[in-house]
Order: sequence, then C-alpha cells, then structure tokens
Amino acid sequence: MERITLHDKTFKTYIPFETIDSAIAKVADKLNVDLKEEDRPIFLGILNGSFMFAADLLKKVSLNCEISFVKMASYSGTQSTGHVKELIGLNRDISGRTVIIVEDVVDSGNTIVQLYKDLQARNPKQIKICTLLYKPGAYKESIPIDYACLEIPNDFVVGYGLDYDNLGRQYKDIYVID
Repeated sequence: MERITLHDKTFKTYIPFETIDSAIAKVADKLNVDLKEEDRPIFLGILNGSFMFAADLLKKVSLNCEISFVKMASYSGTQSTGHVKELIGLNRDISGRTVIIVEDVVDSGNTIVQLYKDLQARNPKQIKICTLLYKPGAYKESIPIDYACLEIPNDFVVGYGLDYDNLGRQYKDIYVID
C-alpha cells in the first residue's frame, strides 16, 4: 500500500519491507560473528513495538540463544511522555549472561536508559543494544547503540510493529506522516 490512514493522519510508504529485511540480515550476520563465543545469549525484546523485528531477527540468528520479552511504554499518540513504565517484567536469571536488548526504535533513549539500569542490577556479563530504527538526531543518552539496522531522521513512523495510538503495527512496510 502506498498510503494508509490511521485515526486522523495519513501516512505514506517510507521504508519498504525488502529494505527492512536486508538491513536485519546484515545485523543478524554481525551478531552471529560478534557473539559466537557467548554461552546462550538472551535476546530481550521490548513489547509491543519490537515483536515483528524480534521475530525476523531471530529467524536469521544462528546462535544457541534464548528470547524473552518485557513490556514497557513511554509514548502517547505521536509524542514521548518522557516517563517509562515497566508493564511486564523479566522473570529470567541473567547473571553472567550476555543480554541483547531488541528495540523497535531508539529516539529519546528513555526506555533504553531505564531498562539498562534495571538489567545492570541483575549482574549480566554485558548488555548490547540492537534496534531496528535509530534516530541519532533525537538520541541524547550515553549508552552505546551496538547494532542499528537503519538510521532515520526524527520522523514519526508506523508499521512493522510501530503504531500510532495502537493502530498500524501489522503493516510489513514502514510509513511516515504524509
């Protein structure tokens, strides 16, 4: 679809699925190389937005690994609230293990900072950040983004797991406000 309408906004195709899939494959290849010596790294997807990305990424990862999810929220409509709420927590022991946070989009960094701090208290071996979309113009935090599939400007996007007021997650392409 070239254009979609969600609530009161119209969006146009921004990143087609073929570009997304190719970028994910490159990051998965890098993860496979970088983490090949790690003992059962755990990929930690942040719901709801990362569900499509996490699924497609893990299909391409050949490591002996685990996946789990946490649910956090910081958005209302098209704006970050600036406050992160942990809605569903992690119930695995991660001490001494490599954790890869799988995020849909890194913009302000509020979610990453909160989750990173929470995970550090659980004594992991190391924490890596892997995101589908990275907005370097919006990110002001000091935690490094280790793996970014695609860099984009600070535009509001939907599709491929990302939503606008709970609509639009199901589209395979990524859309931007028209």
